[in-house]
Amino acid sequence: MQRVRPNYRYVIGDVRDRAQVDFAMKGIDIVFHAAALKQVPSCESFPLEAVKTNVLGSQNVCASARDNGIEAMVALSTDKAVKPINAMGISKAMMEKIVVSQNLLGGGPVYSCVRYGNVMGSRGSVIPLFLRQIAKKESLTLTDPNMTRFLMTLDQSVSLVLHAFTQARGGEIFVRKAPACTVLDLAKAMLVKYGDGDISRIKVMGVRPGEKMDEVLVNEYEIQRAMESDEFYAVPAEYAAQRGTGNHPFGYEYTSANTRQLTDAGDIGALLDAMGPTDTYQ
Repeated sequence: MQRVRPNYRYVIGDVRDRAQVDFAMKGIDIVFHAAALKQVPSCESFPLEAVKTNVLGSQNVCASARDNGIEAMVALSTDKAVKPINAMGISKAMMEKIVVSQNLLGGGPVYSCVRYGNVMGSRGSVIPLFLRQIAKKESLTLTDPNMTRFLMTLDQSVSLVLHAFTQARGGEIFVRKAPACTVLDLAKAMLVKYGDGDISRIKVMGVRPGEKMDEVLVNEYEIQRAMESDEFYAVPAEYAAQRGTGNHPFGYEYTSANTRQLTDAGDIGALLDAMGPTDTYQ
């Protein structure tokens, strides 16, 4: 990045270190808070480390933003924060609560969050793993063939952050609607697109600790107060109670099982093309 954008200021530090966070925020107007421990298995092994970064580190960022006169802060969360069953999701759910609660204090920055499904090709995701396995002519390892996951490109995830920045009034959680597919259909599509199409190379390994079969981006309580458009949900804070615009029956939630499902290899391949080269943002 320093070679490509030499005019930017780069700071080495850790969100756990409040003094260094304050140093980084001097003269800054807008904060996009993406620092996190985000891999489920490592957070399951070291849950306290997830707390230190995702919870306490986020509190440092929020407090520093207020003390340094920041105009707006957008924090990046995950579908795993909704009905969390693993340490990473629990810590990110607490991060959301910390960020949203800042608006109760009055004054200061406009704080909001975004929630992603899987960003295709990002570090630790299954797509780079499948690409490596295909290149080495190894078996493609799946946890469960029926597991569903949202699919979002990097450009779409960035556009969600910018949408939150321009639309937030304080305390909202923004979600972009996205298609999903099973990991089996994803593996088949990648074998067709990048390999020899031999689906006998797919090997089922079993669900890992902390994994869900389907992910939830908006739960049944949030969706009752969410403002819904063709592309987005905006979930206001609980303390800003209002009736949503979606008119969904109670019990409905927005999940990777009931969103638009991609089953055709060509449709999934088109999203893989839109993903771009993964080595540019791993």
